[in-house]
Amino acid sequence: MIHIRPAGERGHTNWGWLDSHHTFSFGDYSDPDHVSFRSLRVLNDDRVKAGAGFGTHGHRDMEILSYVLEGALEHEDSSGGGGVIRPGEVQFMRAGSGVTHSEYNHSKTDSVHFLQIWIVPDSRNLAPAYGQKSFDREAARKAFVLLASREGRNGTIQVHQDVDVWVTLLAPGIRREFRLRPGRHAWVHVARGTVLINGTELREGDGAAVSNEEALAFLGTESAEILLFDLK
Repeated sequence: MIHIRPAGERGHTNWGWLDSHHTFSFGDYSDPDHVSFRSLRVLNDDRVKAGAGFGTHGHRDMEILSYVLEGALEHEDSSGGGGVIRPGEVQFMRAGSGVTHSEYNHSKTDSVHFLQIWIVPDSRNLAPAYGQKSFDREAARKAFVLLASREGRNGTIQVHQDVDVWVTLLAPGIRREFRLRPGRHAWVHVARGTVLINGTELREGDGAAVSNEEALAFLGTESAEILLFDLK
């Protein structure tokens, strides 16, 4: 079963400096039908104007990933973590027992477009942690590339939850398959472009909740960037 979450039905916040679309309930946007999917709690599609950003604020008991699509995002937190990420890199913060952080557009002239992802951990009060890793975008043009996993396998970001986070890049006409293990679920997010998933078209910003499917067949109808969350 595949349930489509159209981009146009997401929550929307515009504060001038921030233009954000919320796949799930977030902040002042409340949608009882879309609070989360399995352990995936937040998937925000954020655009931040040049020189602007989120001032210092707190989090706890959440695994937080940032994935940049365009521009550069600067991060600093109370655990000592910090850095600038650009396309081809993933940033991770374990809020755990409590952490404060800030996120700013690193550029004074160009906007930044990124995805903010929250995953509910399997344990509370974990020690805060920070990580930043690059991935091979050329490899992602040929297959699904693993970004994060419970065991941190193959040098990926390690998260405290039974979830694998994958990315792939599809050119027009390219087909790719992702097989799901028995009892697994998936959330698919089309970050850019247009793609057919098991024959159903998804466009930029669309999402899909997947259950009781053995495999997902992807066909690029225009250049597409896709994140896939393989969930318990």
